[in-house]
Amino acid sequence: MNRFFNELVDTHVKIENWLGQGKGDLEALLSRFDRNFTMITTNGNKLDFLTLEAFFQNNCGTKDGLKIVMDKMEILAEWSQGALVSYVERQILPNNIESLRHSTVLLTLEGDEVLWRHLHETPASES
Repeated sequence: MNRFFNELVDTHVKIENWLGQGKGDLEALLSRFDRNFTMITTNGNKLDFLTLEAFFQNNCGTKDGLKIVMDKMEILAEWSQGALVSYVERQILPNNIESLRHSTVLLTLEGDEVLWRHLHETPASES
């Protein structure tokens, strides 16, 4: 698996642990995101790094049992300072509530670190 796919998987494991189990290091999780990070959510809202930070601060352990499954990761473009990657994400809660989304993320390289610069999520009925 290449470093961009590894970053996607590792970050989603940290998010799953933080939201679903209330475990992990918030600063370590946030360090994966560029301070200029932006995101378009599944409901069309735009958020920035500070909003993401507040979301994680306020939602530690609030999605008990959350599982995140990633599939169909594809590098759409890659260059010396980053990549544009698409993937399908399924979030599953113990009461069988599922949400599915198509996501596209812009990842940038800062030295050896891969940082999330922009994420766009679109709700999906099936992949």
